[in-house]
Amino acid sequence: MRPSRGFTLVEVLVALGIVAIALLAGTQATSALTRNATRQSDVLLAQICAENELMALRLARQLPGVGDTDQPCEQAGRMFRVQLGVRPTPNPSFRRIDAQVLEDGVPVLRITTIQGRF
Repeated sequence: MRPSRGFTLVEVLVALGIVAIALLAGTQATSALTRNATRQSDVLLAQICAENELMALRLARQLPGVGDTDQPCEQAGRMFRVQLGVRPTPNPSFRRIDAQVLEDGVPVLRITTIQGRF
């Protein structure tokens, strides 16, 4: 009797299992890359909003008053909210400014800077 050629059912099932695991890992990696690209886009748009508000304070050429403000910002067809918090520092010639950008109430980015008297 001649030995049979080919694969057994067990060998085929093991090979299919290995291929399935490899495809699942590839899908997970692709999903992670997509989430990271989306997050990077969100942060970039939020940074533009925050930098615009901070630059507006710098261009005013006066020390901003202490307090909180809330400004809308539209970037790439998406609506963000920029919350600015101006706080005093131990040196009266400087102010600490916190800019937090939110989308639908969810924080996306926070930038803190110091602005001095011109």
